[in-house]
Amino acid sequence: MQHDAVLSPVQSSLFSEKAGPAIAHGYFTRKGGVSEGLYSGLNVGLGSKDERAHVNENRARVARWFGAAPERLATVHQVHSPDAVIVDETYDGSRPEADALVTATSGIVLGVLSADCGPILFADAEAKVIGAAHAGWKGALGGVLESTIDKMVTLGARRERIVACLGPSISRRNYEVGSEFVERFVAANESYASFFRASERDGHAMFDLPGLTIKRLVDAGVAAENLDICTYADEERFFSYRRTTHRQEPDYGRQISAICIRGT
Repeated sequence: MQHDAVLSPVQSSLFSEKAGPAIAHGYFTRKGGVSEGLYSGLNVGLGSKDERAHVNENRARVARWFGAAPERLATVHQVHSPDAVIVDETYDGSRPEADALVTATSGIVLGVLSADCGPILFADAEAKVIGAAHAGWKGALGGVLESTIDKMVTLGARRERIVACLGPSISRRNYEVGSEFVERFVAANESYASFFRASERDGHAMFDLPGLTIKRLVDAGVAAENLDICTYADEERFFSYRRTTHRQEPDYGRQISAICIRGT
């Protein structure tokens, strides 16, 4: 594969061990893009107010890193849903409203965008079935991880062979929420109280979204890894919606996490 040398995606040791050479993946940082200002670097967010030409070039660079044409980079219009879609050789560049993609077709790059929410990549290397999911609190609680796994199984994957890795996302030390947020989770499952710790502010708590994500993955029967990289804290490498909000900035970029079955 021909890689753009300037791109510097983070990679999963679990994938390297379990997925092997059949699967290429990367959790891309801001490094290596052409966007400027607030979006400086590799902003791939079509929903941002960045110059469209810059976003398109950044997406093309990601595709080229996998040795793929830009039109083979498949993404969705993310809406914090539990929905996963199957992509195959007929992929036409459309972006349906969903929050996960799966495929058994080589040469198609599956990508999910994030700016604090969790990007999760999945692979069953033996079956050559892959997936990518975008899971913020709503998606994780609503079942997007399980939907992704279910769709992979329909394509021939087996749960006991699937490996999943949570990439750069906001950590509990930077994710403060209100009491009504805590109540929503505890109402869904009393054990979820363990994902909250007291905040310095009364009536608030610090939420462990990565912890919830990994628990849901393990409970679904797959091997799971957390890269434990906080998007909020690492401004040099990652965009962060919450950091932007705290600074009252007008907009923010999105990074991409992507995966591809190598051609044979």
